Amino acid sequence: MVEDAQAGLMPEHAVLQGDDLQHLSLRPGGRCGLSLHELRFVQTDIEFYTPERDQYAVQPMEAKTGDTMPKVLLIGDSIMSGYFQQTQQLLEGEARVLRHPGNAGDTRNALDKLNDWLGDTHWDVIHFNWGLHDLCYRHPEATVYGKRDKVRGSLSVPLDEYAKNLEALVQRLKQTKAKLVFATTTCIPEGEAGRFVGDDVKYNQAALEVMQRHDIAVNDLHAVSSGFGPEMYVAAGDVHHAKAGNMLLARQVAEAIRQHAGLK
Repeated sequence: MVEDAQAGLMPEHAVLQGDDLQHLSLRPGGRCGLSLHELRFVQTDIEFYTPERDQYAVQPMEAKTGDTMPKVLLIGDSIMSGYFQQTQQLLEGEARVLRHPGNAGDTRNALDKLNDWLGDTHWDVIHFNWGLHDLCYRHPEATVYGKRDKVRGSLSVPLDEYAKNLEALVQRLKQTKAKLVFATTTCIPEGEAGRFVGDDVKYNQAALEVMQRHDIAVNDLHAVSSGFGPEMYVAAGDVHHAKAGNMLLARQVAEAIRQHAGLK
């Protein structure tokens, strides 16, 4: 089943940049060397849910002193937590792959905390995403994790604000002089309690406009996840991926990092 899913899941131009971005096709509703302890981290808010099985990834990771391998920072939510460890393993001996602790949440949260996540480390590559928490509807009385409720809830970050926030975040990321790679938001499966199928496409399109203006490379994880069947998710109507799904995402992320870190 995994082999079948792999076939065709890696588009020929999945990692895009510059003028190529305008040709990116997003399909709605598919089946879809410094220690980080030295950085001034601020823990993310509790509503940014990370599955218990991915909690291993919420602590700062350390790089060895004097390490000469490229240093890579992954920024993202619980989807990134899902593929983080596999990405580290795939790039073992090639790059030092690190991450911030906790869940990056939405772009509002990122505006408050990005400086703490970046610290004073010289990053060679920063692979980043925001989206699923921005487009989520929440209600204080909802009983599902994350207070998700697209019937009674309010939208976390409206689309126009999301685009403005991304613009500000990209401006800050560019100051690091790292190679920047934006990962498109993965697909929303049918039956998700707090997210509408198709909003992933709308938010990705807004994000791609920002990335194209700044000539930032794009890693199209949305295209990868658009081919996922039910077995690639932890449960029906849940955006989080099973181990097989996380591995396919990790392979795509590792290839993007190799390309932009000059490892291939």
